[in-house]
Amino acid sequence: MTMTDMTQTDARAEEAAPFRMAPHNIEAEQALLGAILQNNEAHDRVSGFLEPEHFFEPIHARIYETMAALIHNGKQATPITVKTFFESEEPIGDLTVPQYLGRLAANATTIINAKDYGRTIYDLSVRRNLITIGEDLVNSAYDSPVDFPPDSQIEDAEQRLYEIAESGKYGQGFETFSSALTQAIEMAGNAYERDGGLSGIATGLRDLDFKMGGLQSSDLIILAARPSMGKTSLGTNIAFNVARARVQALEGNPDIAADDRRLDGAVVGFFSLEMSSEQLATRILSEQSGVSSEKIRRGMIGEDEFRRLRDASQSLSGLPLFIDETGGLAIAQLAARARRLKRQHGLGLIIVDYLQLLTGSGRRAAEGRVQEVTQITTGLKALAKELEVPIIALAQLSRQVEQREDKRPQLSDLRESGSIEQDADVVMFIFREEYYLERAEPSPGSPEHQEWRAKCEAIHQQAEIIVGKQRHGPTGTVRLHFDGNVTRFSDLAQDDRYPERYN
Repeated sequence: MTMTDMTQTDARAEEAAPFRMAPHNIEAEQALLGAILQNNEAHDRVSGFLEPEHFFEPIHARIYETMAALIHNGKQATPITVKTFFESEEPIGDLTVPQYLGRLAANATTIINAKDYGRTIYDLSVRRNLITIGEDLVNSAYDSPVDFPPDSQIEDAEQRLYEIAESGKYGQGFETFSSALTQAIEMAGNAYERDGGLSGIATGLRDLDFKMGGLQSSDLIILAARPSMGKTSLGTNIAFNVARARVQALEGNPDIAADDRRLDGAVVGFFSLEMSSEQLATRILSEQSGVSSEKIRRGMIGEDEFRRLRDASQSLSGLPLFIDETGGLAIAQLAARARRLKRQHGLGLIIVDYLQLLTGSGRRAAEGRVQEVTQITTGLKALAKELEVPIIALAQLSRQVEQREDKRPQLSDLRESGSIEQDADVVMFIFREEYYLERAEPSPGSPEHQEWRAKCEAIHQQAEIIVGKQRHGPTGTVRLHFDGNVTRFSDLAQDDRYPERYN
């Protein structure tokens, strides 16, 4: 078959293809409008999710919008009150619009069916939107414009699909206090049955868990610091501790379902927008083997160190820890990948490294970085609630920290948007005084140098985790041990916790 024959065949196939009307149901729209005109309480049953743009017939959309405005202002929406807004409207067939309103009310069915009609109208509207997105995707793929490459086409389609999915989440409405109370008691019961006595997921750091009660489901936790303070290190430490705890819990309870919340630990999804998966794996391998990451990268290891690396890698290979190293990820893409991981593996914790490297939609980005960051933090909080998992988002602090004498971070140091503080359930800062002290060494031999050395020894390998905000717990400071050679945070041995000495 020649190219001409193929073209002619395609043309005939297009001509023979039947015309398909976009999905709609005029009868459902008429029935709902009639029910509202008869009894305005019907509007209360659909107003939480149904908007004028969901109607297929434009005049129905305008009638619905007019009735909604009247009801919102405390007035009655009846054929008499509504018709004044449509006196000069073009007739609908043989009927004027006021006559049409009377016909809708006269043929109305029971109010009981109003929500079902509303759901039908809404679902058909979603299907029409999906068709539009599909057609646009096909057309842009055929046209292949230079300024709209395939990656951008995919991102645009994902964003539009995400917006449709988000707009459809109108919630379950009110629930009784009794139901909420039952959930609270179940949470307390699960904490009582778990060894650690925590209501959330244990981070593996004793004092931090005591301060927070663990990582709580649906919480957005911001972990912020200046560069070189150890944000990624603490993130990988927590990721490893949580994933390892889940493996140990399953080994000790083989008869319990893998997603049972009474088990310690969780499946972890780590979005690394800055470092590669290989770099993250090297950090965790260094932490567990005790061999510095610098030695691992350069191959400067002896036989004993290689054996430790091999043993550590074998024990780490089965961890339920998943890493996505895609750079410049959009919040819509992150949400889609997290949902997929949740479906496939039962996700229990998300870590994002780091927040300022995420991007929002093109529309928000055009409005400025503050609006874009607001969209990102709002999206992360919504995702945490949707998946019922804690999300730890690492964040960069502004330079104004460096300009103060006391360089301990504060909430006002969060960069680019107050929405980070507003949307977060917990805000934590990492502060290592040793980092700043090492860079302020006085002249050797001076009295100040001796005082400086004594201070360095007192705070050597110590870090402070400053809990600056916590919705359901106290704020304050937790002190940890930090070993920079193997990038590991661990519990700090305190004098009141040393074993009792015997003479």
